[in-house]
Amino acid sequence: MPDEVIWDITYACPLRCMHCYSESGRRPSRRLSHADMLRVADAIVAMRPRGVAIAGGEPLLIKNLAEVVARLADGGLSVALYTSGWLMTEEMARSLAEVCDRVVVSLDGASSATHDRIRGRNGSFGHAMRALRLLDDLCAERRAQGREPVSFGIDCVLLQSNFAEMPAFCEDIARRFPELGFIAFGAAVPGGLANRRGFDERELLTEEQVGLLNDPAFAHRLREQAPGSVMVTATDNRILQMHPQLIARGVVFNALQIEPDGEARAMPIYEGTVGNILTASPEVLWRRARARWSDPFVVEALTPAFTMRQWAEAARRIDYHFGSDAVRARIDRRPAYHGGEVANGSAQRT
Repeated sequence: MPDEVIWDITYACPLRCMHCYSESGRRPSRRLSHADMLRVADAIVAMRPRGVAIAGGEPLLIKNLAEVVARLADGGLSVALYTSGWLMTEEMARSLAEVCDRVVVSLDGASSATHDRIRGRNGSFGHAMRALRLLDDLCAERRAQGREPVSFGIDCVLLQSNFAEMPAFCEDIARRFPELGFIAFGAAVPGGLANRRGFDERELLTEEQVGLLNDPAFAHRLREQAPGSVMVTATDNRILQMHPQLIARGVVFNALQIEPDGEARAMPIYEGTVGNILTASPEVLWRRARARWSDPFVVEALTPAFTMRQWAEAARRIDYHFGSDAVRARIDRRPAYHGGEVANGSAQRT
């Protein structure tokens, strides 16, 4: 069974991130009824993963989200919730602190200019910083009361256009929040909108940047720049590629991704589902998922892919091969990336 389940609980989102792997906010939300969300939670518990990541879209758009998360937590699972922070209120922060092990706020720039451009909506940096402040204040309050503070931190998707801001996250942003627990830097992977023509050349990390990201000396410098209480991690995310050579050595991203309507993806960054968690048994879903890793088409596409650009090309082939007709139509509608995208205030689709 999977070590981790990633549940994109809705595709509705107030932002328009240029790298969004699920194209959230640009497509129907596909969210389930509350009763069916609880059924999905029960099915995930039955898989007995070590942890569950609740993502989207924007999970905070889900009414009674805390009840769904509590269902997972009551089943003995560690739950991490990923949010843009756009909708975070003090009440939400308090309810999440009762049921989540970790709350992760997405921040893709150390300045509003960078973050808002990448996230596609003016004001998104301010909302993310306010969410971090609410969580910081709540943790300080709980600590003063002798209660366990919720672990919270920052997730930054690394692109060519924000790579140079990593030190500013550690030296500036981290020091604004005394209770901050971690900053996780992760290279953007070629999935969804980050798989568009042109994006690989202009925004996926260069091989020089990937090399720096994997340099222990570089990682050490970042940790030294951050407060000692903040854990700083950096990864090129190549484990998500599921490269045949890595799998042969036993290096596997042992996870299953659940789409909002319960459809399960065998390989989280690639299109193509293997059944629905509401109708197929966990054993059947996981067997199908593992079979996809060694599918001849997947092996043939990924074996020669060693650079980011080669990975992007392989991902495009896999998505088109395993995706449904609807997925292929969505891929065909993606505009090529030419750079210079600006933030706007587009409304979400639900």
